[in-house]
Amino acid sequence: MSQAAIAAPAYKPPRPQWKSWLSLDNRYVPPAFITLILLAGQLSFGILESYERTLLAIATSIATELVLGRIFLGKWVNLASAYISGISVGILLRSPDFWPYAVAAALAISSKYVLRFRGRHLWNPSNFGISVVLFLLPASVAMLSIQWGNNLASMAVIWVLGSIIIWRVRRFHISATYAISFLVLALIRSWILHQPWLAEVSPITGPEYQLFIFFMITDPKTTVRSKKGQCLVAFCVAFVEMFFRFDQSIYAELYALFWVGPIALLIEMALDARKRRRADAAFPSSMEPNPAMPPSRG
Repeated sequence: MSQAAIAAPAYKPPRPQWKSWLSLDNRYVPPAFITLILLAGQLSFGILESYERTLLAIATSIATELVLGRIFLGKWVNLASAYISGISVGILLRSPDFWPYAVAAALAISSKYVLRFRGRHLWNPSNFGISVVLFLLPASVAMLSIQWGNNLASMAVIWVLGSIIIWRVRRFHISATYAISFLVLALIRSWILHQPWLAEVSPITGPEYQLFIFFMITDPKTTVRSKKGQCLVAFCVAFVEMFFRFDQSIYAELYALFWVGPIALLIEMALDARKRRRADAAFPSSMEPNPAMPPSRG
C-alpha cells in the first residue's frame, strides 16, 4: 500500500440536512426553545399582557433588523437574533399600552448598529432596550415578576430548556457562576440588612431571573472571549447587582448587566490593543520587506 493511500483521510459522507436542522447547534434552536417557554407560561399562567403586544415587539424587532442591516451592512441579515430580542421584550415587559413594546424592541436592535466600538456592539440588545424603557418610563412600564409566580413546574420548564441550550453553546459556566455568586452575596446582604437569607434569595427563583440567567447574560456576541473572563464578569454582575439591591432597585440584575457588560468588553478591547502594540514593538522587522525576495506581483 502506498504512503499516499495510508495518509488519505477516510471518506465521511455528508451529514443529512435533516440532522443539521435538528442539531442543537443550529442557530434557530434557541428561538424555538424560548418560544416553547413563552407558550408554556402563557397557556399555564397567562403571563403575557396580550399576544398582540408580543407580536408587535417581535415584528418591530425584525423590521428594525432588516432595515438597519440593509443600511449599515448592505445585506439582508439573519433574523434569529432579532426574533429572540423581540420575544424577550414581549415576555419580560409589562405595560397596558402598545407603544412601549415597539419602542423597547426598536431600541434593542438599534443598539447593535449604532452603539458600536471597533466593530462590536457593546450591549445585549434586549437588556439595553428593556433597561432603557424601565429607567426612562417607570410610570408606563414594568417587568414580569409575579405573573408567573414561583411555581416549581414552570421553573422546571425554563431550567431544562435553558440548561440544554447553554450547555450546547458552552456557556453553562457563566450561568453557574452568576447563580452561585448571587446566593453567596445574598448571605452578605441578609447580614447587612438584617433580613432572612431566604428573603434575599427569593428573587432568583422568579421566571424573569431564569430568562436573564439563561438567555441574556450568556449572549455570545456581548461576552468576553476567555472562560475565566466570562466567570469574572458574571461575578461582577452579581456584585454590582448587590449594590442596586441596597438601593431598593427591583430591576437590579438588568441594570447591573447594563453597566458591567459593556465595560468588560471595552477592557478586553483595550488589553487586546495593548498586546498588539507590544507585539509590534517586539518584532518591528517582521513588517519590513525582505530585500532578498522579489516584490509581490499579486
